[in-house]
Amino acid sequence: MKSGENYNSRRSFVKKITAFAIAAVVPNLLNSCRNKVLELGLKLTGTNHILGHRLWLKNFPKPTKEIKIPYLIIGAGISGLSAARQFKKSNIDEFLVLELENKLGGNSANGENRYSKFPLAAHYLPLPNIRDKELLSFLEESKIIVGYKNNLPVFDEAQLCFDPNERLFIRNSWQTDLIPRYGNLKEVDDQIDTFLKKMSEFREKKGGDGKYFFDIPMSFCSKDSTLDYLDSKTMKIWMLENKFDSEEVFEYVNYCCRDDFGLGVEFVSAWAGIHYFASRKHENINYGNTVLTWPEGNGRLVKHLKSYVEGNVLSGHLVYEVKTDSEGVEVLVFDTKSNESITISAEKVIVATPQYITKYLIPNRKELVYSFQYAPWFTASLTLSEIPDNGSFPLSWDNVIYKGKGLGYVYNQHQNLEQIIEKKVITYYYSFSSNDISTKRSELLKRPVDYWKMLVLSDLEIAHPGIEKYILDIEIHRIGHGMISPVPNFIKGNVIKEVSKNIENKVFFAHSDLAGISIFEEAFHQGINIVNEIVNETTLDS
Repeated sequence: MKSGENYNSRRSFVKKITAFAIAAVVPNLLNSCRNKVLELGLKLTGTNHILGHRLWLKNFPKPTKEIKIPYLIIGAGISGLSAARQFKKSNIDEFLVLELENKLGGNSANGENRYSKFPLAAHYLPLPNIRDKELLSFLEESKIIVGYKNNLPVFDEAQLCFDPNERLFIRNSWQTDLIPRYGNLKEVDDQIDTFLKKMSEFREKKGGDGKYFFDIPMSFCSKDSTLDYLDSKTMKIWMLENKFDSEEVFEYVNYCCRDDFGLGVEFVSAWAGIHYFASRKHENINYGNTVLTWPEGNGRLVKHLKSYVEGNVLSGHLVYEVKTDSEGVEVLVFDTKSNESITISAEKVIVATPQYITKYLIPNRKELVYSFQYAPWFTASLTLSEIPDNGSFPLSWDNVIYKGKGLGYVYNQHQNLEQIIEKKVITYYYSFSSNDISTKRSELLKRPVDYWKMLVLSDLEIAHPGIEKYILDIEIHRIGHGMISPVPNFIKGNVIKEVSKNIENKVFFAHSDLAGISIFEEAFHQGINIVNEIVNETTLDS
C-alpha cells in the first residue's frame, strides 16, 4: 500500500519485525510530550466498520422503494470504477454503482487539509509494463502519458516523482536509496547484490508458453506450473534455503513484503515475495526507477475514473443481500442518509467488494472465502511547521527509518513547484504483521487515538529528535482490512478460481483480492475483464 519503486521493488529496504509492547517503547516520550499531544489537533478517521458490522445482524428496515437497472456494480473501489469505465467504453450507460463510504476509491481515496492533499493509503503507481495496453490507454486519456517516442510512452514530468525520491535513516545517518548500504560489511553487500541478481533472473524467466512467470497483471503470467512450488513455502524459508540470511537482506525483503502485502516474510508465500521484485520489467529505460505520484496519491487516479460514473453512482449505500431469481438479481440496499431500504432489480450484478464483505451479501459464501486474509493498517497524516533533520541528505518523497516500527513516511508536497511552502504535510504508514491479524485488527479499532499518535511520534523521533514541537495536527486513518495477504498455497491454490466463478451468469465478481495481490493494476484489470466477460456473453446470447 505504501509503495515506491526503487531498483527492482516498489519500495526498497525492509524491516525485521519483532513483537513490542508500547509501554516499553514510548514511556520517555510519553512523559515529555503528553501535554503537547493533547494540544494537537487530533482526528480519527477510517472505513465505516461500525456500519459494515451491521451486515452480521441484517437489522435493516424493510424496503420501501424499488429501482430497476440492467447492470449494477457493488463497490466503488478501483475495480468497481474500472468496471464502470469499461461499460462506458462499450457504449453501455444503463448501469448504477453503489458505495458504502462517502468517498469513492477504496484504498486509493485521499484526504485534504488547508495546506495539502494527502493519501489515505495507496499513494503511487510504478511505471507500467509496456504490454499493459489497457493501463497505458487509461494513462493516456488521463493526460499522464503525453505521447510516445520510439514506441515507449512519454510521461508528464510534473507527475513523475521529483528528485530526491527516497532516503533511508540507518546507523544515525541518512543515505540515498532504500536498500541498506551504509556501514555494511563487504559480505553483506555481496549478499544484497546476489539477491538482486537472483530477482533479475526471475524477472526475465519465461514458461513453456513463452510468457513471463512473474508479470502484471496476474492474468498475463505463464500457466507453466514449474515454479508453483514457490507458493507452498514462506518467503523466509526460501531465503534461508538460498542463504540470504544477513540482517540487512532480511530487513530489506521483509519490509517490501509488509509494504505490499501487510505481512512480512514469515507469513507470505515465496512466490508472492518474488513476484514483488520480478513482475515489473523496467522496460522504459528513459525514466530509470521513478514512479508516478501526486500529493493525493492514487486519489488522482480515482479522480480520472470518477468521471465515468458521474450521474451513475450512489454513495452512502450499504448492500446487505444479493440473491438471484428467475428474472435476474434482487439486491437489498440500505440508504444511510435516508435510513430506508431499497430493492434494486438488475439483470447482471458485478460484486466489486472484497471477500470479507462479499461473504455477508451472498448465501453460502463464508466457508468458500475462509482462506482470504487481510492485514490491518493505519496511516497518519501530520501537518508540521517544519521537519527537524539532523542529516545532510535532503527531505525526499519517500523517507524510511531502518528498523523503525512503521513503514516510513512520504512527503506529500514533494511535487509542489512553489518556492515557499507554509506548512509541511507528511503521511506515515504502519502495517500489522502478525500470525494473529484478527487480534491486531481488534487492537487497531479499540485503542484510543492518543495511543497511535504516541506510537507515530516515538518512531519519527528516531530520525527527527524534537519533532513533536513542530506538529500542528495529526489525522489517523484506520483500515481494518488493508489488503489481501498472499499466504502460502493461496495464489496457486484452487480457492481464488472457485471464488471467482460467476453465479448463474447473473452475479459476477471483480476485486484485486481475486488476483491475490492488492495493487492498482490488478484492481483495474479485474473491472475491465469482468465487463468484457459480461458484454461478450450478452453478445453471444443475442
